[in-house]
Amino acid sequence: MKVLETERLIIRRLTTNDAEFILKLLNEPSWIQFIGDKGIKTLDDARKYIEEGPMAMYKQIGFGLFVTELKENGTPIGLCGLIKRDGLEDVDIGYAFLPAFWSKGYAYEAADAVKLYGKEVHGLKRLVAITSPDNLSSGKLLEKIGLTFERMIKLSQDSEEVKLFSLEL
Repeated sequence: MKVLETERLIIRRLTTNDAEFILKLLNEPSWIQFIGDKGIKTLDDARKYIEEGPMAMYKQIGFGLFVTELKENGTPIGLCGLIKRDGLEDVDIGYAFLPAFWSKGYAYEAADAVKLYGKEVHGLKRLVAITSPDNLSSGKLLEKIGLTFERMIKLSQDSEEVKLFSLEL
């Protein structure tokens, strides 16, 4: 189901048919470095991740991570969406793209559209994002869509510190 369309992208809900793409993306070294190893090693793992993560969040709160595809040919290139995480009071914008599609403006195009979607469709008043301290390119993208660094936080007692960015919408 299409959620958003930009000049070059279709942003839509994930389905279990996206398992092959999710398996590939979640095993990219950049995903593992900056987001973490989710233990997704098979297509069945990927289907379960989609069902228990994004699809469950769609049912619960009406949004979640969405697959981002090239409009011209339907190629999935990344994820971008809104997440309600335990440990964060506000809704969080998150994204990850396959390295072959970095530095082409796709992440900016998707994140900016998702930010507006959160405000206009879901009435969000504040949006946050988290990055690992060494993920400088994600921090730059967040600043480009209007978020500013707020402070270092821990999502749980035993987790590593992450950078918290925020924006009043």
